[in-house]
Amino acid sequence: MPKTKLQMLFRGQNILGYKHYADDVVAAFCKKSVENGIDVVRIFDALNDTRNMETAIKFVKEYGGMAEAALSYTTSPVHNEDYFVRMAVELEKMGADVICIKDMANLLLPYDAYSLVKKLKENVGVPIHLHTHNTSGTGDMTYILAAQAGVDIVDCALSPMSNGTSQPTTESLVASLAGTERDTGLDLKKMSEAAVHFRGVAARLKEKGDLDPKVLNVDTNTLLYQVPGGMLSNLISQLKQANAEDKYYEVLAEVPRVREDFGYPPLVTPTSQIVGSQAVLNVLAGERYKMVTKESKGLLRGEYGRLPAPVNEEVRKKAIGDDVVIECRPADLIEPELDKYREETKDFAKSEEDVLSYALFPQVAKKFFDIRDGRLDGMTDASVSEAPKATASDNKERVLYVEDLS
Repeated sequence: MPKTKLQMLFRGQNILGYKHYADDVVAAFCKKSVENGIDVVRIFDALNDTRNMETAIKFVKEYGGMAEAALSYTTSPVHNEDYFVRMAVELEKMGADVICIKDMANLLLPYDAYSLVKKLKENVGVPIHLHTHNTSGTGDMTYILAAQAGVDIVDCALSPMSNGTSQPTTESLVASLAGTERDTGLDLKKMSEAAVHFRGVAARLKEKGDLDPKVLNVDTNTLLYQVPGGMLSNLISQLKQANAEDKYYEVLAEVPRVREDFGYPPLVTPTSQIVGSQAVLNVLAGERYKMVTKESKGLLRGEYGRLPAPVNEEVRKKAIGDDVVIECRPADLIEPELDKYREETKDFAKSEEDVLSYALFPQVAKKFFDIRDGRLDGMTDASVSEAPKATASDNKERVLYVEDLS
């Protein structure tokens, strides 16, 4: 793909895992990502704690990549337009090449998008990129008004794979803007040809059960509960495993209450899974916070960074007792650890990529290396498809969370 920039999503100090990593691991991951062909790295933090994004921004740029710093968009008593503008200004000062509005749950409504984009264009000098979904059915309208406000880039998907928890449809937006001052210049005929191919792909995925048609439908509950698509499918999976699908709407109603108790974190990986799993436990146990996940305790302890608003201190006390709450940047407490991982992998790692894979997903990576190097038979397609879905309480090496994809 010589003419197309490749982009990846990167959770700042979290990288791709469920804990924070030392700065030397973040630097090495940024280096290898750019060296291996990634052009644009979209960097976000689940709590919008910019301290957790600074190292990644620095090293993506140092190794020649484009750093696209993201605002994890949400609504709450503390998340307003001025909050996001201040954050964008701070990220630009850190060196961000692009500012992305990452609207993971399709909560950014059309006129709010117009106002926010307009304000960002007035206060920062770098391009503004808007990413939303069509979960609640407002994505197309949001993009049109954002375009009128001067947004530089938006994310879409070809029609066979668009809408619902995926992105708004590319062809529809291209047609809507044709002949206007925001004409994209893209060729609808070529898109139509590409859509024919992907219609077949979508049909095969649906037939295999890998693409649930439900996720391509509109669900306005998103506007009430702020549950992004990846989190929604995970909640359903957890309730199925517990034979408690009838508790679905109770859990959806519990999600915003847990979020308030936890200081209004945006619901994006990993906080979406943390809040969602805690909501499931609260409902299934019949008593709120009778059981508290390890990740919930970590969030309340400050291990993930600074929460946007004060937490419910009664809940924090019940969850972590008298544990000290971290006030500094969590990674400041982590000693360099790359050499440790190199030592642990010296008998089987063949490259720096292998070391990093192990650092992020020790159990999964080790099994992969054993299969790759002939020490273990590979998994069959059936065993992969039957693998259980991950939950936030699973070990941190699981790689089954897919947020931002239908």
